[in-house]
Formats: sequence, C-alpha cells, structure tokens
Amino acid sequence: MIHHVSLGSNDIAKARAFYDPLMWLIGFRVLKASATAAHYGTSDIVFSLETPVDGSPASPGNGVHIAFQAPDRETVRRFHAMALERGGQDEGAPGIRANYNANYYAAFVRDPDGNKIEAVTYTARECFDLGRCCLPTVAMTPTGSGTLP
Repeated sequence: MIHHVSLGSNDIAKARAFYDPLMWLIGFRVLKASATAAHYGTSDIVFSLETPVDGSPASPGNGVHIAFQAPDRETVRRFHAMALERGGQDEGAPGIRANYNANYYAAFVRDPDGNKIEAVTYTARECFDLGRCCLPTVAMTPTGSGTLP
C-alpha cells in the first residue's frame, strides 16, 4: 500500500496557486504547508509538493505521472480546464481511453514544474453532484490565495 506521493517543485507558491483549487475539486485540502512544501489530503497526507532536500532543482521524471481519482466525468473535465487556466500544459484532453478500459475517462496535464498529472474516473456518470459540478472557475492570485467556491 502506498502511504503518500510527493512531487518536486521549484516554486511552492506557484505550485500552490496551481494545485490548491485542483485538490479542492477532488476533495483534498491543505493539511500542512510551509515555504518549502505543501501537503494535501483529507485526514492524512496523501500528496505533497516539496522543494528537493538536496538543494538541486526539481525536475519531472520521464515516464512518471500521478493519477487522481475523480468522482465523475464532469470533475475530470473541470480538473483539466482549471489546470490549463492556471498555466498547466495539455497532455491529453478529457475523454475515454479505451486502450486502458472501456470506461476509463481521463485527462492529462503538466503542472508548472513539468510534472505530469491525470484525473480519472471509471464511472459513466456525468456529474455526481458533490457540489463541485459546473462551478465557476476560482480566481487565484500569483501567491495562490483566492476564494474557493
């Protein structure tokens, strides 16, 4: 069993401006943060962003990506759109990935540090109505502050 996953970042404030609304969208919140790290989860930390402890610049791994479970297809679409609005780069628009599974609905992006992330669901449900469907985009400042819907 995996306890948590961490990605390197060269700018935690910029990374938080990107990730805070995305993590909120899938049900995570910031559990602990500092100038060198941000840790997300529900009750336990499951995903972290950290500056490398060896002092070298963070760099994305080739062939590495992290997939976040989404409750429905609308959340996958919102995750992708919000990521692009916050400076992410498209690596695969929302849609069925039949080569994985007939119900594998996913979207891929790269974060501002170049890390590849994915939102995925196996449900055919368009919107589970968790209060996160069809919400307006959150306006975030460069430091990552903003009000989530």
